[in-house]
Amino acid sequence: MGLGPGAADLLTRQAWQILESVPEIYLRTRQHPAVAGFPSQLNVHSFDDLYENGENFEAVYAQIVERVLTLAHRPDGVVYAVPGHPLVAETSSLEISRRAKQEGIPVRVVEGLSFLEPTFTALGIDPIAHTALVDALDLTTVHVPPFPPSAPAIIAQVYSREVASDVKLTLMATYPDEHPVKLVHAAGTVDVQVESLALHEIDRSSQIGLLSSLYVPPLEPETSFEAFQEIIAHLRAPDGCPWDREQTHLSLRPSLLEETYELLSALDAEDIDGMREEFGDLLLQIVLHAQIASEYGEFDMTDVLRGIHTKIVHRHPHVFGDLELHDKQGVLQNWERLKEQERAANGKAEASLLDGVALAQPALVQAEQYQRRAARVGFDWPDIQGVLDKLDEELAEVHSAQDARARAAEIGDLLFAVVNLARWNEVDPESALREANARFRKRFFHIEQAAKAQGRSISDLSIDEMEAFWQEAKRHK
Repeated sequence: MGLGPGAADLLTRQAWQILESVPEIYLRTRQHPAVAGFPSQLNVHSFDDLYENGENFEAVYAQIVERVLTLAHRPDGVVYAVPGHPLVAETSSLEISRRAKQEGIPVRVVEGLSFLEPTFTALGIDPIAHTALVDALDLTTVHVPPFPPSAPAIIAQVYSREVASDVKLTLMATYPDEHPVKLVHAAGTVDVQVESLALHEIDRSSQIGLLSSLYVPPLEPETSFEAFQEIIAHLRAPDGCPWDREQTHLSLRPSLLEETYELLSALDAEDIDGMREEFGDLLLQIVLHAQIASEYGEFDMTDVLRGIHTKIVHRHPHVFGDLELHDKQGVLQNWERLKEQERAANGKAEASLLDGVALAQPALVQAEQYQRRAARVGFDWPDIQGVLDKLDEELAEVHSAQDARARAAEIGDLLFAVVNLARWNEVDPESALREANARFRKRFFHIEQAAKAQGRSISDLSIDEMEAFWQEAKRHK
């Protein structure tokens, strides 16, 4: 039975008729304003003692469920009442209904006004605008909000400052610290109060109690992933963009590669604004490919998200499961074992551990991935001295090569050894070379400008003059 959100005058007529006709009732908690208005002859029991001794809410709810089910086996059954509506933000009621069905116990649900209706009244809003309903305790266990920021949200059961503090930390992963929010206290009672404040201030409220909830207004529509998907779908629609409508997976390959390299350039330059923009451009390519695939019935964005979600959880049993791994090497070795199992299960078993490395990648990246995969199964030097010795060996073989073909092969081996040295020093060889290229370009440009300042061409400079300007560029960094 739902007791509604406030005093007894908010009870439904059906609920009141039952209260007048039964000898006793069991309450999840007596801490509800409707209790004071119960019929005088009603014998009232509660489970408040469990809250006083329980370790956490989960344990308390489990005990309540067991007690109610035991009482339900009596010939006359049991009336169990909860605040609000029995199936809105009521874990115990849902579990009782599920277990009763399994045990063949008939259940009657007596509706009640939930806390939502008076909350919306207090806020003066219409919930039809995609409003998300979230349990505060669920928010305390995650790292980012599980709903789009472009949707308004009601967060129920913000019953203490501690819960409010945890909730705000999760919300601040997406919302600005100063985002205006509203705490709604005692909705449905004569003491209802709406408190407007900034998100970062919610755990300072002195009004927070058992009947508090939080309203989070939406951010701009363009802040949600769903809104971005709609934009891309619109571009591909009959009334969209002629250019976008003509694109295919293959025609977009140059754009995907271009955007990837532009992002790498922003990363190399540590250009934060550029990174933000280029990540967006790369995301555009991904969403556009997913939209094209959905139009041809190949897959859609839901499939993409489900696939990567499943893969990441499966490959991190030490985070999302009970496997114990204590160092990075153990994680990498287990990663390879799991990938091998996945390939076998999908009928894509490879003849070699190295088969999954894309051949179209830059050679330095490909070399590093070959080495990392081999190292994960133990094929590696025991320490860096072996890498240094190999480097010396390969350099000597370059010097002793007898012809151009042999020199090319030995220089290739030398470069492979240099990649190994970078890997052992936890340096990305592709990024290191890109940074070296950028330094060379900057210093060579300095030589050109120095020659120009003297009214000369760079080709007019002697090697000693070039070297002097080069060293000058190095000093200027």
